[in-house]
Amino acid sequence: MAPMLTPSPPLLRRICVFCGASHGRHSVYGEVAKRLGETLAHQGIELVYGGGNVGLMGVIADACLRSGGKVTGIIPKSLVGREIDGERVEHPGVTHLEVVDSMHTRKALMAELADGFIALPGGFGTLEELFEILTWAQLGFHQKPIGLLNTQSYFDPLLKLLEHALEEQFIRPENLSLLLHEQTPEALLLKIKAYQPPPHRTWINNPDQL
Repeated sequence: MAPMLTPSPPLLRRICVFCGASHGRHSVYGEVAKRLGETLAHQGIELVYGGGNVGLMGVIADACLRSGGKVTGIIPKSLVGREIDGERVEHPGVTHLEVVDSMHTRKALMAELADGFIALPGGFGTLEELFEILTWAQLGFHQKPIGLLNTQSYFDPLLKLLEHALEEQFIRPENLSLLLHEQTPEALLLKIKAYQPPPHRTWINNPDQL
């Protein structure tokens, strides 16, 4: 009998990063975003993100570009030309800027291009993008790794909420395991590269179970 082989993790050519259009309260958020951008460039991983020039979005794009990396920004046309605190929303210097018709198209294209996803600290938009891509993984629409870069323990309350949802049986253990988390870019990327998706099971296949 041939030995059972563990499937190899997918190649990480591109990582999609969800992050805020603000810098946040602490300078460490920007410092870690910068480090992630540099690390992606040094490891030859292209950055895919929302195309912004402001907040942590601008920080990670600039850091990746300065370190010789490639950056693809995807931005809806309704945001092009707008300003936040005197800065243009769209990034003028990325390797490729794709202007799309809507936020829905933006998220779909980011998901299509990326081999994995990382969420940095951010607000409503970041959390919405994170949970949508996590829900798609839960439903089996993709098997790409998803990680939280838990800078300054920013996501600790969220992780506690998810553990509570698990205890209350609104989330299955295998679905909670879809979300990786670490406090440094290097450690998180190691987890992402080693990621093996759990056996797929959803409430659609098992309507009598959660």
